[in-house]
Amino acid sequence: MSAAAATPVLNVEDTTKSDPSDDGKPQLVVDLDLLGVGTHYKRGRLYSEDFSVLDQGRDESAIIGTELANTHLEMLCQLNIFTPTHVVRNTGIICTIGPSCQDVDTLEKLIRSGMCIARLNFSHGSHEYHAQSIARIREAVSRVPDKCVAIALDIQGLKIRTGLLKGGGSAEVELFTGNVLDLSIDEKYMEIGDEHRVFVDYPSIVVCMNVGDILYIDDGLMSAKVVEKGPTHVRTVIQNGGMLGSRKGINLPGKLVNLPAMSEKDKEDFKFGREQGVDMIFASFVRKAADIEEMRKELGEEGRDILIVSKIENEEGMRNFDEILRASDGIMVARGDLGIEIPVEKVFLAQKMMVSRCNRAGKPVIVATQMLESMVYKPRPTRAEASDVANAVLDGADCVMLSGETAKGKYPVEVVNLMHKVCLEAEAAMFHRVVFEEIRRLTPKPTNTATTAAIAAVDASFQQNAAAIVTLTTTGRTAFILAKYRPRCPIIAITRDPRTARICHLHRSIHPLIYADPLDVNDWTNDMERRFAAGIAKGKRDGYIHKGSMIVVLSGWKPGPTNTNTIRICQVEY
Repeated sequence: MSAAAATPVLNVEDTTKSDPSDDGKPQLVVDLDLLGVGTHYKRGRLYSEDFSVLDQGRDESAIIGTELANTHLEMLCQLNIFTPTHVVRNTGIICTIGPSCQDVDTLEKLIRSGMCIARLNFSHGSHEYHAQSIARIREAVSRVPDKCVAIALDIQGLKIRTGLLKGGGSAEVELFTGNVLDLSIDEKYMEIGDEHRVFVDYPSIVVCMNVGDILYIDDGLMSAKVVEKGPTHVRTVIQNGGMLGSRKGINLPGKLVNLPAMSEKDKEDFKFGREQGVDMIFASFVRKAADIEEMRKELGEEGRDILIVSKIENEEGMRNFDEILRASDGIMVARGDLGIEIPVEKVFLAQKMMVSRCNRAGKPVIVATQMLESMVYKPRPTRAEASDVANAVLDGADCVMLSGETAKGKYPVEVVNLMHKVCLEAEAAMFHRVVFEEIRRLTPKPTNTATTAAIAAVDASFQQNAAAIVTLTTTGRTAFILAKYRPRCPIIAITRDPRTARICHLHRSIHPLIYADPLDVNDWTNDMERRFAAGIAKGKRDGYIHKGSMIVVLSGWKPGPTNTNTIRICQVEY
């Protein structure tokens, strides 16, 4: 590597020059004051003044067509479906582990296809089952060089549910439109429900529901209207019928539900997660910041490093979103229950609001639920589903999540491959420079040293059209700040801490590398350079760093956290 001079702002103008390779015929060329020298763009490549090719390893056409546009509309007009796909994906993919993908060979394929976080859904399965899944995930990771996978425990949370039906957990009854159904809080009906009466485990339902209110059963598949109230029951008329099984969820749109943050089962699951060394908790049905505080107390000192990602699934969570965001390590836009609790036509507004506020705060955000749902049974998604994934990326999501598609679907590997491709295309269609400028303008001043250095590094990556930003990190903090400012290029985060590497996957653009060599305490400078060289080698292996590529290096002036203040701009020489 060799240091390069500071780069001025890009200047663009159309000129007509002759290229010796074209037999002297005039060609339209774009002049760029890039890398400190006069350069030109033609046919997807950068040329110097004498028309020698710069950075032969990369096709610049997509960048020229979008990033140099003057307006968002102009950028959209420059999009081209024939532009070669980018090599590297910056959006994280979360896969739910279930019967369709629990074997080690399939898990290895998911990792190679792009899975970076494995989600365990504790609404289903025993601790023994999930312990087996965790062991298999770790075995699969050991087979894939340069890869690490975070493990997320998704707790069931407290949700209003019906009781058991006559015949046990597998029994079903049909609810016909127009029929009467009593929802009883009398425990004598807890295990003998039928098509006329079922038990409900929320005593306050007889208080909060009024005649004329609508409630939804089984994730909105059925609906009923309240026509009468009694001391121990709510009488409803089925408006939209269907097959009802045991222990199905009930949603009460617009009602403040008075439930604790965790059930006893959730507390047992927290204990299991601590013992198994999971990296993060996906907390279901979070309604207020106090719920998160209660969960942190439950995790205790032993689980202090486990991240808590709050799932926003109800109207109360939406109303208290800002306080939940402050208390959480990340947010999941859980559109399943949310689409029942609020009008379905407002779900996209909720998604855009939550993603944008997370981007402004620099906290990771996941968009989930039914992203490629039809691939549970079919080898191709609908066009609307593919567009939904792309729009989540364009909105600013750090990660997108697959649920039943990988857990129980017929095509778990194919769906990850497809999501990977959609994310690649969507990232190429983003106006990264404008996003960076907007987040920078919203950053309160004055900034601390690490933030100032990170902003400058991302700015330099745009100016230099860098192939990557390479940084060293102990806790992940430096990489997280870089990711907040949404560089177009990957962030290679080099760390000796495997846990830090794994949690980096929650943030867009971060590609973690676990550096296994021991620290050379007697020669910190050479140790740092060796780590940077390892990061560049990773970028070469992954196909986005080449001979001649420009990279931005962010580091500290001495060992230890909180010392990040040094930026170098380098060119890869070999």
